[in-house]
Amino acid sequence: MTNPVGLKKRKNPDSRPALGFLTPSAVGMTVFILFPTILAITTSFFHWPTFGEVTFAGLDNYRNLFAPGNQFTAALVNTFVFTIIVVPLNLVLTLSTAFWVATSRFSRLYRVLFFLPVVTPTVATAVIWKLIYQPNGLVDSTLQSWFGIHMPNLLGDSSTALIAVVIVIVWQGFGYNMLIFSAAIDQLPQDIIDASMLDGAHGFTQLLRIKIPLLTPAIFFASTVTMISAFQIFSEPFVMTAGGPGTSTVTVVMNVYQTAFQDGELGAAAAPAIILFVLILVVTMLQWVGQKKWVHYD
Repeated sequence: MTNPVGLKKRKNPDSRPALGFLTPSAVGMTVFILFPTILAITTSFFHWPTFGEVTFAGLDNYRNLFAPGNQFTAALVNTFVFTIIVVPLNLVLTLSTAFWVATSRFSRLYRVLFFLPVVTPTVATAVIWKLIYQPNGLVDSTLQSWFGIHMPNLLGDSSTALIAVVIVIVWQGFGYNMLIFSAAIDQLPQDIIDASMLDGAHGFTQLLRIKIPLLTPAIFFASTVTMISAFQIFSEPFVMTAGGPGTSTVTVVMNVYQTAFQDGELGAAAAPAIILFVLILVVTMLQWVGQKKWVHYD
């Protein structure tokens, strides 16, 4: 129904306060997210040395990524492998531990202890684990003194270096998802659990059919955040192996760093960064679309 002539639409009294609250976030997103993203996309189409003349390159930076001798392909494969291993391993371990912690009388203490690695600086953690892994390090010396055996050089062997780094990544990120799941378990509706027990659901059956479905929103959140973090892995392999041996632990973010700050080619570094951005965006969108089939919010 149209308004009568001469009558003005009543303004929403909450519009101005809402605009005031939204403006700082909108400005922050524009300055720190939208503008840098547009600039990175633009940079990827130029030969942009740190010092020198900037020239238009078209798609050359993207073509060169897959040229013989470029380590981007190995970095992309390693990043996928890291993600495929880290995400499910992290979720299974943290969810299992969260159920155990929820039933413990020392649950608060365990939550603090498990969360400590999360707030520990990543570089410091990587250095400590590198000392643990290295020959004549803590583990090797202990094995020699107790059992008379030597631990292999895990970081120096291309067949074990990636797994060794994965262990560190899972260990450091363990506490975050465990805390998320612990909070979700504490909020499980007790009336539904009691009703399921009356219907004969106990133990493993109750876990699979009642508790896990009720936890799917938390599982979806944790899997999404962990997946994004896994795609962006950099500090641990950079400090522990510098991408080696060979290219066995190099990642896409490390490839971006080396190209930009070691080789001084900003345009060539922007190209893999944009590919990683699009990859994360696509995978995240697929997760959001797929959640309708398995995430239960009721």
